[in-house]
Amino acid sequence: CLHRIKRDRKKWLICYMARENNNTGEAIGEFRITVGELKKEEVASSKDKIVEIGVKGELTSFQPARTEPLVYGHIDPCATVTILHSKPSSVEWKVKVADNIVSLILKGEEPTASARVEMGLTDDASKSLEATAKKRHNVKTFQESKKRGEERRWKYAENWKEWPGKITVERSSKEQSNGNSFDVSGTYLRASCRQTINQDALWMRQANGDKLTLYILVRPNANRTGPDTAIISLSIDHTDSSSILAILPHNWEPCDALNEKNHVLEGVKTSNWKAMSTLECLIPASNIKVDSPKNDSEVLVSVSGLNETEVSMLCRESGLSKDNGQNVELNLVKGQKAQQTVRIFNSICVVPILKYASKHGLKHDLSTDAAWTDLHLLKGDVPFGTCLTTTPKRPSEEWYYDDERKAWQRRSEPGASRRYYLALEAAPKPFEVWVDKSSGSLNAKCFPKVVAHQAARQLLEGRCLDSDSGNTSASEAVAVSFRLMDLMQQSDPITAPFKVHNCDSEKPTLVALKGGYDLYDRQQKVVTKMVTIENSGTYFEELEMSEHEMPGSTRLSLIAKASRKAKVRGGVIADAIGAGKTVISIAIILQGLEKSRKSAKLPNKSGATLVVVPPALIDQWESEIDKFSESLKVIKIFDHNSLKKVSVKNMMEADVVICPVDILEAKNYLEDLFRAAKLKKEIQEVPKLPPYSGQMEVTEAKGIWIPATSQDPYAGSNNSNNQKRRNVTAYYTFIYLKAIQELRNQTFKPNDKGVPLEYFEWERVIVDEIHESLCTTKAEVAEDKTFKEKNRRAGRELLGITEKDIRKRPLIFRKSIFGLTGTPLLDSSSRVIELASLMGNTYVIGLSSHWRKLERESSRDIFLHNYLEPKQSREVRKNIQRKCQEYLDVACCRNKTGEEMDGIDKLEHVRVVRMTSKEKELYLKSQSGIAPESKSLSITPADFDPSSGHDITKFLKQNAGLQSRGKELVRICREILSTKGDEQTKIVVFTDGRIGAGDIAREFLSADANEDGSDPIGCTWLDVDDSIEVKNKKISWYQTGDATEEDRARPRVLVLHFEHAAGLNLQTECHNLILFTPLYVGEGASTSDPVSDASTELQAIGRVFRAGQTHHEVNVYRIELQGPNGEECLDGQLIRRNTDDETVAMAVNAGE
Repeated sequence: CLHRIKRDRKKWLICYMARENNNTGEAIGEFRITVGELKKEEVASSKDKIVEIGVKGELTSFQPARTEPLVYGHIDPCATVTILHSKPSSVEWKVKVADNIVSLILKGEEPTASARVEMGLTDDASKSLEATAKKRHNVKTFQESKKRGEERRWKYAENWKEWPGKITVERSSKEQSNGNSFDVSGTYLRASCRQTINQDALWMRQANGDKLTLYILVRPNANRTGPDTAIISLSIDHTDSSSILAILPHNWEPCDALNEKNHVLEGVKTSNWKAMSTLECLIPASNIKVDSPKNDSEVLVSVSGLNETEVSMLCRESGLSKDNGQNVELNLVKGQKAQQTVRIFNSICVVPILKYASKHGLKHDLSTDAAWTDLHLLKGDVPFGTCLTTTPKRPSEEWYYDDERKAWQRRSEPGASRRYYLALEAAPKPFEVWVDKSSGSLNAKCFPKVVAHQAARQLLEGRCLDSDSGNTSASEAVAVSFRLMDLMQQSDPITAPFKVHNCDSEKPTLVALKGGYDLYDRQQKVVTKMVTIENSGTYFEELEMSEHEMPGSTRLSLIAKASRKAKVRGGVIADAIGAGKTVISIAIILQGLEKSRKSAKLPNKSGATLVVVPPALIDQWESEIDKFSESLKVIKIFDHNSLKKVSVKNMMEADVVICPVDILEAKNYLEDLFRAAKLKKEIQEVPKLPPYSGQMEVTEAKGIWIPATSQDPYAGSNNSNNQKRRNVTAYYTFIYLKAIQELRNQTFKPNDKGVPLEYFEWERVIVDEIHESLCTTKAEVAEDKTFKEKNRRAGRELLGITEKDIRKRPLIFRKSIFGLTGTPLLDSSSRVIELASLMGNTYVIGLSSHWRKLERESSRDIFLHNYLEPKQSREVRKNIQRKCQEYLDVACCRNKTGEEMDGIDKLEHVRVVRMTSKEKELYLKSQSGIAPESKSLSITPADFDPSSGHDITKFLKQNAGLQSRGKELVRICREILSTKGDEQTKIVVFTDGRIGAGDIAREFLSADANEDGSDPIGCTWLDVDDSIEVKNKKISWYQTGDATEEDRARPRVLVLHFEHAAGLNLQTECHNLILFTPLYVGEGASTSDPVSDASTELQAIGRVFRAGQTHHEVNVYRIELQGPNGEECLDGQLIRRNTDDETVAMAVNAGE
């Protein structure tokens, strides 16, 4: 029966085991199949390699380990079969026959350091080993080893420090050969490779004429039942037993070839294989019969004709029984003993079941295009997704303040975890296998409704659509169906990039704008699509799937899907940068303005649209609203101080309220929210926004065996601070949402001022630059990195990113919520799923186990999640891709700029500058943690491994701070300002604020005077201590023309960080933009996200290259620093990466 399938380097390994047909099921043999690369051989005087690809089978009998004299450790195969890809019609069988015993002469020359010397061993190691052999408790073992001729396991040879660089193998005159067809004589040269071969021992004889390439290497005894032995083989792979030509005596070591006394080697075993045309396999007769009864709703497959021995083997570790013990349920799941039962079940029943299914099929269609079978509730059944017996409810947690630890902790009711575990144990299973001892039959039952309940539960739980709120109508509206699938027949999911389509098929909606402005036709069609969503005219089939594989190796899997038709309550306007997303949003507000004003009602139902924007865009939004509308009443909320000037009545009467996305970071905002909510007992102090995202846990260990305990199921492989950080993140979310619920229970008078925004119910919500809230990825959190852009974390909290119940989120709306972005960043299904949840709580498959929730959970709940998480087969992954694309088709749109960009060209300039020799020295020195021999000008971010102590931040800072870069920045600015007609133009410089590049650029611009003695260029920047209002004012200087002498006296250069790249309109006054350094966000290795970095750079360029640009040419300058001799360095690598066509297409989802 099939024992294991393993993927190895360039090949697959399949192992079948033969077992004794008795009550023990002891293994008696194996058939191991290798598919793929069988052999790789070097070609003399060439870099080429001969690679053999094909199928190879090795049949091994375990009889030598079962009969006297017992053989311990490795057992060589007794037969092999080979089919090469180059000769598919040739099947070569070989059978092992008795070994020959011969004598060989092995002479060594050109001494080199032995492996022991190369690894740093000295004479002290030799003396220590000899001393160990003389210790009282080792004397007996040492003497027994001497009797077996294994003395060298306890004692180094006299010349152990040297190994030959060349070994000559000759036939001895004493050779006792029986005609071995392979000639192993010749000259073998020691290979220079290290740490890839056992003991670094490898000598190679190059192929010459009829002579094949041969190798002398050491075959380790992995089970330590004896010493390692040297072999001469056709393969460099010591596990390839059929390629071994000679086995040298176990006491031979390479240093013996340098000792003339040991040149002649007696007792060399040479392997003999006899070619066979065929090998006959005898298949014992069986009385087993299989059927798939269609008249039994539970029994999937029935196996009859089991003999008494087979029944006894199957039932020896039985579980439940009934009918006086005659009917027994097999334990195929729980505990270590279940694995023994599974193995016996596989060996006896699986092959007949698979044969029957292949020939006759089962009661449920297994074909790849089979229809899904609908499931219906019977009288007395609870609605799907509400059965707490099938899907027990997880233990709830509460927060308490630990006075001793001075921290908030979570706890559950005592015994809750144990009760939950017992409930899971008692829950119905998707599959059950019963054996009837009296009739010698086995019935495998499947219960689709169990899996269906699990799928429906995930779809409905926590959204106030199911029994949690006493409303079962949503549960009853869920459509549930199932399929039985053969895992081997499932097709791979198509992982093509997601596409966001345009609105060409929509009808235009006319909206009157101020001053005779008209929307373009494509913009009118976007309004139509979004207004249809707002008026509940757009539907999406929400879907969740649950899958359970049948125990054993049947390859059968039961998959259920639960779906419900839901109204889409939000959408994403992802039009290209500069395509007019702001004016589209204003048009949406205007078209429903009359109804919005009528909907306003005290105490908290505002008729306003809440616009959530990056802090620097508040004034810009007000300016655009004033430009395109006449009657909209706008309130700007910069921070807590400006909110204190606004009354409840003002909020009720407003048409638009604009607030920054990081309002939670505003001084005293959260304090006043807690005060207004009257929260006192729950808080000791107002929590600050966590400086990091919560960390995921490592749930598996690879490559190392480590101990585990019930207290630490992950065996110490996780950072001890991970749970603390998850607690901080989770507590902030918990207390913030709790304060909001309490706030909404309060009553405020119309003239009360400073009431938090979360108190109100808005007509609609518009989130500008929505991609900012989706910027981190699951991989980034798993890497335990700090995510420094606070406004993004604050924005996620404000949008309620982890709350599935839309009524409990911080921002409540009546009609819709829309997101705006020019670079959607929809390069992964995770981001699409998260986006759909944010934009109106649309459920796309997989949200119930989304990682945003896991980054806040306790270790217990993460463990439960991984234990209970539905398997994701190819069928499930295929549906994830399909549903994500469906959501984008339904709720998102992306239109390119049209005729308004005609005549505007973007000119890319890469200004190449070479480092000085001194700068090269600093560049190499800054490669912190990198080994001296690995430091180079061509080093890449991937070469920095944070887990090994490498610090890429120092390297990035040094690269940004080199004098040559700063001087080139000044040179570019002076060239622009000296161009005729551009003497008073304004220039935008984008820098990476995370590494302090903004301060570096500012210092160069402010300190570098011109050669003619004129003043430095100077610049304007957004200081960290500037209020949001001051930042908006500074930016406005570069959005409008110079009206006064004071305006004309201001610096011509605006220095911004990349985090300010989204949303700004600078096109009317600026047509020159400089990227001071190419953007890289990450810690080295694989922690970066090229799509995100490219998206941010595109956002920066889009500040000037957009509709409304008054010049025909937009100049984009990049500074590339090279080595002193023109060598490509970090800048060149990142510029190529960030401008790669495929990466850019993923950043903007340019498949529309």
